[in-house]
Amino acid sequence: MQMPGAAHSASFTLDRARFDGVLFDLDGVVTKTATVHARAWQAMFDDFLRAWEKQTGRKQLPFDVVQDYSRYVDGLPREEGVRRFLASRGISLPQGTSSDPADAQTIHALATRKNALLLELIRNQGVEVYPSTVELIRALRGCGLRTAVVSSSANCREILASVGLLPLFDARVDGIDLARGELRGKPAPDTFLEAARRLSVTPGRAVVVEDAAAGVEAGHTGGFGAVIGVDRLGRPEALAHAGATVVVEDLSQIAASAECQPDQAQP
Repeated sequence: MQMPGAAHSASFTLDRARFDGVLFDLDGVVTKTATVHARAWQAMFDDFLRAWEKQTGRKQLPFDVVQDYSRYVDGLPREEGVRRFLASRGISLPQGTSSDPADAQTIHALATRKNALLLELIRNQGVEVYPSTVELIRALRGCGLRTAVVSSSANCREILASVGLLPLFDARVDGIDLARGELRGKPAPDTFLEAARRLSVTPGRAVVVEDAAAGVEAGHTGGFGAVIGVDRLGRPEALAHAGATVVVEDLSQIAASAECQPDQAQP
C-alpha cells in the first residue's frame, strides 16, 4: 500500500487551486492528548493483565505505551482497540453491554474504564495543543479552505471546547457518530468520507492529516487528494506504508499557499 511519492520530512503546500477542504485528526495532530490516551490505556490494561495473570496463571507482560499503543489502539474506536490488543495476547472476552459493572471482564467494560481514566487525566492535567497545527488551520481558513476534525473519541467536542478551538472547524465527525453504528471506524474511510460530505467537498479535492497508521490508511483508501502523515512517534515508515503522500515531523513543515492569510478573528 506504500505510495511511491511518500517522503519523510518533505515540505508540502496546500494550494487553494487544488483543494477545497482539509480534514484533521484530533489526538496527536491538533491536541497533545495522544500521550494522555496512551497513559490511560496503560493503566487500564496493566490492571486487567495483573488480574488475568492471577486468574489464569499465565504470565502477562505490561502494556507497552509505544509499541502496543501504536500497533493496536492508536486511532481506533475504544472497543476495537480493546479487542485488538487482547487478541495480540491471545485473550478473548465477551462484548458486554453498557450495563456491565466497571470491574466486569468484557470488551465494553474495559473500554468504559479506559475512558474514565482518560477523563480523569484530562481534568487533572488539562489539554495542550500543537501551535503549528492551529497556525496552519487559521491560515487555511483565511483563504477559504473548509476544515473538519475527525476523531474516534467520543470526547472530541469537549476537548476542543476546553482549549477554545471549536470555531476553527466547519464540521466534526467523532466517536458519538461511530456509536450510532452507521459508520465504520478507521482504518475504514467512512468517518473521513462523512466529514467531506458535511463540508460539501469531494474526497479528491480534500486532504487528510493523520498521525496514526490506521487513519492514514483510511485517507488513502477513501481516495483523498492527499494524505499528510504526522510522525510523532519516530515511525515514518509505518505512515508511508499505510499510504501517506508525505510524512512530516510537524505541521510547521506544511505551508498554506501564498494567498492564504490567517484570519485574526479566529480564536
